[in-house]
Amino acid sequence: MTLLVMKFGGTSVADLERIRHAAAHVKREVAAGNRPAVVVSAMAGETNRLVALTREASPLHDAREYDTVVSSGEQVTTGLMAIVLQSMGIQARSWQGWQIPIVTDDAHGAARIKEVPGNELLRRMERGEVPVVAGFQGLGPDNRVTTLGRGGSDTSAVALAAGLGAERCDIYTDVDGVYTTDPRIVARARRLERISYEEMLEMASLGAKVLQTRSVELAMVKGVRLQVRSSFDDPESVPPAGSDAPAPGTLVCDEDEIVEKQIVSGITYAKDEARITLVEVADKPGVAAAVFGPLAEAGINVDMIVQSVSDDGRHTDITFTVAAADLDKTMSALEELRAQIGFKELRGTTDVVKVSVIGIGMRSHAGVAASMFKALAEKSINIQAISTSEIKISVLIDAAYTELAVRTLHSLYGLDDL
Repeated sequence: MTLLVMKFGGTSVADLERIRHAAAHVKREVAAGNRPAVVVSAMAGETNRLVALTREASPLHDAREYDTVVSSGEQVTTGLMAIVLQSMGIQARSWQGWQIPIVTDDAHGAARIKEVPGNELLRRMERGEVPVVAGFQGLGPDNRVTTLGRGGSDTSAVALAAGLGAERCDIYTDVDGVYTTDPRIVARARRLERISYEEMLEMASLGAKVLQTRSVELAMVKGVRLQVRSSFDDPESVPPAGSDAPAPGTLVCDEDEIVEKQIVSGITYAKDEARITLVEVADKPGVAAAVFGPLAEAGINVDMIVQSVSDDGRHTDITFTVAAADLDKTMSALEELRAQIGFKELRGTTDVVKVSVIGIGMRSHAGVAASMFKALAEKSINIQAISTSEIKISVLIDAAYTELAVRTLHSLYGLDDL
């Protein structure tokens, strides 16, 4: 008997037919003697509709009332899923975030989970009940409903799995696992059987859309094993949890569970980047602080930073990247600081992409960066900025070369042949 959490995203519960299909996956686990708890998102497109309604009601709306409105999508799905499960002969009951409660802080619209007490759910699950829990929502210290931000249902599922002590958290989505890169760009992209938390965290933050970053962070901290799998598989053809047959999809787990570690596990790209350059800034102490301090205060996250000193040693050009959505805000903030910073010219563009090479095997192998730079140079792809960590190398390039760069690097590190 396995205790597990099964999370279904918006596309997996988009209509009643999809809900019935998802419920069949739950029925399979119950029939095998396992104890599942279910977490659901709002039906596909519903959250966008609710967000639009709040903005139409008032562009400057109360954040607490915003959460009241947009959290209602998950309430509908929990009720429908519970009703469908009951029609299949399964004892099921819907639960909203405030009923458990999923305790959060008071950051409405982007709340963070503080605690998920699982005692009452566990007691009911031991009696054979299947709880259907609303993702994306919780209860703040003011006893008001809170929401966790976009993709928050993944985080809800991981937090619930930790609170229940579940052996695994299955994330059912519209893809059948984590791939070495985007299959739409590289036809020979391969599904990974296992990937470490750290690699998945890098992939999620660098362009892969399979899992929400915060959910991977929480899973790594709490030691929750994640199985990314497709909800569109035939429920009857999939082995239940606890069987000898391997589970479909990709397991996100601790590095120690991965026997053979690839030097590079995946290639990602992010198009939502903007490059900003300050031309001819005085090269003196305190200039960088004068540039990046106000941006931090304005809530603008800076990623890659490159500084190049002129031949005369008196001036420098500072290039850095921000989210494309923050370009106008950043340009405006810097223009206000022109006199203080003393730059000659300010340039900004979104015609760039960040391509990243990720792999825990990079820790013990030299030359990964050198081979990457050489391969891109041979394709006449100019690198505009570079950032690294222990297990990833990211480069900023012209957006026109995205597909060429991804295909080149995918082949370079042998991912075509996995």
